[in-house]
Amino acid sequence: MYKELTILIIIVIAIIIGNNITQNYTEQAVTEMSTDLNKLREEIILEDENINWEVANQNLEKIEKNWEKRYDNMAYYIEHNELEKVETNLTGLKSYVEKQDAPEALNQLDSSMFILKHIKDKNALDLKNIF
Repeated sequence: MYKELTILIIIVIAIIIGNNITQNYTEQAVTEMSTDLNKLREEIILEDENINWEVANQNLEKIEKNWEKRYDNMAYYIEHNELEKVETNLTGLKSYVEKQDAPEALNQLDSSMFILKHIKDKNALDLKNIF
């Protein structure tokens, strides 16, 4: 009786610790990506007609490299289609930055940020996610 109870308690503790670790990593990744995307957004908005597209493209490449690193780790515990939506939007964002199309680039950027926030909210340990 005590052996089963001990094993059960260990499993529950392992699940709680694992969830805490993955949730913290997801929050850190989403916050970092959102911050980088906000900087890119401000660059595009503030510069208006005189956007330095080369700098924007370089910043986007840094964002994509960071995403590739984060994607590999988050793919273990987050649905792949959610992560692929972000990757698709980043690819679209890159094409619009290369075309120097600011309105469409901002649209893709905002979509990426929305999906990142959705991923963070969806994977948070919250009563609305449990029931």
